[in-house]
Amino acid sequence: MTQDTAHISLAGGNLPLEPNDFVGREADVEELVKLLGVARLVTLCGTGGIGKSRLAVKVATHLAADFPGGVWLVELAEAMRDELIVPRVAAVLGVKAEPSRPLAETLLDALADRQLLLVIDNCESLIDESARFCRALLTISPEVRVLTTSREPLRVAGETVWRVPPLTLPRAAGQEQAAASEAVRLFVDRAKAAARGFALDHNNADEIASLCEALDGMPLAIELAAALCRVLTVEQIHARLRDRFRLLSAGDRTAPARHQTLKATVDWSYQQLKEQERILLRRLAVFTGGWTLDMAERVCDGNGLWAEDVLSVLCGLVDKSLVLADAEVAGETRYRMLETIRQYAAEQLEGSGEEPELRRRHRDHMVEIADRIHQLIVRRPRPTWAEVCPMLVLLDEVQANVWAAVRWSAEAGEPESALHLLVLLRWPTIAGGRFTPADEWLDRLLAATPAVLPTRVRGDALVLRGQVAFGQGDPGKAQDACTEAAELCKTAGLHGPLSGALAILAWVAIYQRRPDRARCLLDEALEAVRRVDDPWHEMVIRAMEGTFALSEGRAKESQRSFEAALAIANGLDNHWAAPVALIGLAQVAWMRGDLAEARSYYEQALEMLKDITAHWQTITCLSGLGRIALAQGDLATARARLIESLRLCRGTGQRLGVARRIETLAQLALAEEDDQRAVRLAGASAAIRHAMSGVVMPSGFGARMEELLQPARARLGDALVAQLWTLGKEMSQEQAVRYALEGEEQADIPLPTGKGPAAAPLTTLTGREWEIAELVARGLSNKAIADELVISPATAARHVANILAKLGFSSRTQVATWVIEHNRV
Repeated sequence: MTQDTAHISLAGGNLPLEPNDFVGREADVEELVKLLGVARLVTLCGTGGIGKSRLAVKVATHLAADFPGGVWLVELAEAMRDELIVPRVAAVLGVKAEPSRPLAETLLDALADRQLLLVIDNCESLIDESARFCRALLTISPEVRVLTTSREPLRVAGETVWRVPPLTLPRAAGQEQAAASEAVRLFVDRAKAAARGFALDHNNADEIASLCEALDGMPLAIELAAALCRVLTVEQIHARLRDRFRLLSAGDRTAPARHQTLKATVDWSYQQLKEQERILLRRLAVFTGGWTLDMAERVCDGNGLWAEDVLSVLCGLVDKSLVLADAEVAGETRYRMLETIRQYAAEQLEGSGEEPELRRRHRDHMVEIADRIHQLIVRRPRPTWAEVCPMLVLLDEVQANVWAAVRWSAEAGEPESALHLLVLLRWPTIAGGRFTPADEWLDRLLAATPAVLPTRVRGDALVLRGQVAFGQGDPGKAQDACTEAAELCKTAGLHGPLSGALAILAWVAIYQRRPDRARCLLDEALEAVRRVDDPWHEMVIRAMEGTFALSEGRAKESQRSFEAALAIANGLDNHWAAPVALIGLAQVAWMRGDLAEARSYYEQALEMLKDITAHWQTITCLSGLGRIALAQGDLATARARLIESLRLCRGTGQRLGVARRIETLAQLALAEEDDQRAVRLAGASAAIRHAMSGVVMPSGFGARMEELLQPARARLGDALVAQLWTLGKEMSQEQAVRYALEGEEQADIPLPTGKGPAAAPLTTLTGREWEIAELVARGLSNKAIADELVISPATAARHVANILAKLGFSSRTQVATWVIEHNRV
């Protein structure tokens, strides 16, 4: 064939102008431009609405100058099933048919020596035809590059499949982080076009970020949501996302029908599936957050889809971009769906009539996994940590499925199954700091039907409720739950849960500074746990003995208890247990002033925790290392460790823990000579503590506040310190955390108008109290103090009581030691 016989116009190209700004994906475009320099066929794969077509056109535009033969777009969006692809390509390129010769031969001949880029969009419409054409083209035309988009790979030799990811989401809260994310940038750009005056600011940044996350970073969904800003606020849009398919139903009238609404986009993909693929996709909706192949085989088989077929059908769904092969977890691939796809699949499941049975099978499988983990932990011979760790990692990844199973059991009127599941996961819940939403579910399930629960189930659940409450810093709730549990377990002879209840009651007694009761309860708990031969719980009680001794200043006794706990933990080869003892030994070393040894223990514990979720222990280690660095004057390391600790603590719901971390960051600010910041953080920490009902201020809390406030008063004056303290106290917990982490809150002084006079910190000792504290440090009794100051003994006693309360001490000796250390005598 000659150029004259086949009319062809291969110059320039036909790329469309972009209808609006292309937002984000700078790194993706750069990577694909490089990739097309070495790969002859690249397929952009992804679910509908992920932005494949716009990305392909953008990449092609960047490459236009590199192809003398032009860059040509062939659109297959409206192609009918069984239609041929060759006429469409030929029409775009201007290739005319020759008499008595197949058009395909004429087209391939015309392209044989051309240097051009061919972009074929929406190949899933004609997937087999597209594959055959691309294979033939690559064989004949060495200078042609092909960029295709499809919801599944072409599966052609030489094809490079590039999965189009969602737009990036903010990695942290705040306007700066939001503005850096691609998803938020797209939302804001499209919202500005829909609503005049719309802008990203510190008031709406977090809400927009949360909305974009709920939309999976999917461009189509984000654009449809942003268009609603002409009639709704961001908060209203976010609140209505539960019915996202109805909400996001007014798109561009000129777009293909399947891109005009979110539901149409997903529905089109669903209609292209084979029957077994439809069955599996809707059944996979019972999983929340992710699943493994084993989980899918166990839960989703039957009635048209058998377990041995699940793998091949699942692979088909992955190829079609409806299921994501997300990551490897404990040696298994973890799969998940974008939330938009999962909600669509859930609608299909609900309409199929299969949902109740699938939910029950899902719950039963979660119980099976939990029981497997429990049996692994308590079995004899004891498992190695190498055996236990993969199961815990898997549990982390399927945690959302656990809560979904609990919810279904509760709503189905099966509280015993729900509580059984929670109790089986007691140690992962406590060690991992997963107190929320365990607390809410335990309250609901225990309150709903107390009479119908077996004694063992109720007793175990009450103990777990007490453990969770104490972990959350609610000793009152812990005491109520474990008192009821202890009475129940004593009556029924249940020594295992009894030991747990007594141990928590001992913790409460330590916290309430009732040493005699704490000692008695610890002895009872140890006796009970030895009757059931539970070394794990015995280790916990030994560690509690160490904490108790430490709280009373008995360092040697504390160290012996923690060493005994560590020996048990090492015998168990348990990386949950050993860090408990190591942290205790670090705290003993800190008390002795041996910072190097304390750091070594914390670092050993942190190393053991690196592969598992044990938030509270990790937080404690990071905070401890931060305090050590602060004491040694290494302020950069101190800040890094303390910030990391607070960030992790922020996500656990631990109010007391947050208050402690903020207090330490206040001490760091003082060391950095940022007095205003230090006082505000101190006020915020005190406010969080005082807002918690039933919380007993820790020993020396007021004294630590005074140590912080004294230098600030000397440099800023009492009046300004009082104002700063009040500003700190008026911050919400979230504002305080944000201020501690990023300094987002304004530090403007004075107080807002309409406020009353600034209140001095509650820890502040009056002049008379300082005078009396100095006399206490000299060893004077209340009567001697009264004689010295010419006041009544009762007045002297009242002043001493106030001093103890404000400084957070329980003895005159502590007051004397503190005053002497600060040169007050």
